[in-house]
Amino acid sequence: MLYPLIRKGIFALEPENAHDLAIKMLHLAGNPILNKLLKALLACPSGNEKTVMGIKFKNPIGLAAGADKNGDAIDGFGAMGFGFIEVGTVTPLAQDGNAKPRQFRIVEAEGIVNRNGFNNYGVDHLVENVKKAKFDGVIGINIGKNKVTPVERGKDDYIFCLNKAYNYAGYITVNISSPNTPGLRQLQYGDALDDLLKSIKERQAYLAQVYNKYVPIAVKIAPDQTEEELVQIADTLRRHKMDGVIATNTTISRDTVAGMKNADQTGGLSGKPLQHKSTEIIRRLQQELKGEIPIIGSGGIDGVQNAQEKIVAGAELLQVYSGLIYHGPGLVKALVEAIR
Repeated sequence: MLYPLIRKGIFALEPENAHDLAIKMLHLAGNPILNKLLKALLACPSGNEKTVMGIKFKNPIGLAAGADKNGDAIDGFGAMGFGFIEVGTVTPLAQDGNAKPRQFRIVEAEGIVNRNGFNNYGVDHLVENVKKAKFDGVIGINIGKNKVTPVERGKDDYIFCLNKAYNYAGYITVNISSPNTPGLRQLQYGDALDDLLKSIKERQAYLAQVYNKYVPIAVKIAPDQTEEELVQIADTLRRHKMDGVIATNTTISRDTVAGMKNADQTGGLSGKPLQHKSTEIIRRLQQELKGEIPIIGSGGIDGVQNAQEKIVAGAELLQVYSGLIYHGPGLVKALVEAIR
């Protein structure tokens, strides 16, 4: 395939410039004629249907949040063959995110460090794009809090985004695990998590009555948990009857990339260096949850073998992002063909 040549050109650009260019090109690929041509070129199979969280997915391979923060390129990504696309993370108000540069490749390890800080155009912009999308798969909306919102009032931002997104999402993800918004990860623990999930479930029940439909809510967790913390999180998810859990977000650990160029950059590390850590978190979650809450596996998927390892560990759906950057759309095709 042509991707190795394309990648060479992409990697000649600064990571964020390359990402912005890709989003612009995929936005153009949303044009119906170009979309058909892209689908024909990529020739991705339809895959195997799977029902998770009460939703029928045309195949179990999804695009992780962070790739299309504003929903500007849903149909372009959709042409690659994904069964579902998760857009966001989105916040109530538009925000610039952290200072640039804020994305760094660790090429020799096929990793990426980012400290974006939820840069996005706000929930209203994203919802309008979701409403216009023609993608025939499931669209998930990933929600977060604004940087200026104090952590103790963080749940207000989640409820605000939930209200806005509920009627237009296939499912909603509560992102409390990004390392790039100060204090955000505190919401994963103890009374803070308990209070947040209680409020979200109460609002979900209300909105289900208003719109006469039930939209599942998943929680995205970090990979940097102690054993005790992970057990506590699993127990809290179960008590509040959450619909799903995404394991995992990026890691703050640098154990797998020590000494490599850009390894010392602050931010969350994704890609192949996260592969085994995220799989272990999935395995431990499955042991605790015992199938009561479905797990969506994310983190370092770069081929069929490690994707299957996550399925064996307990994941029912999978998400890719960094692997797509390093391996191109052919990765999606291979996964859709192989994973059931």
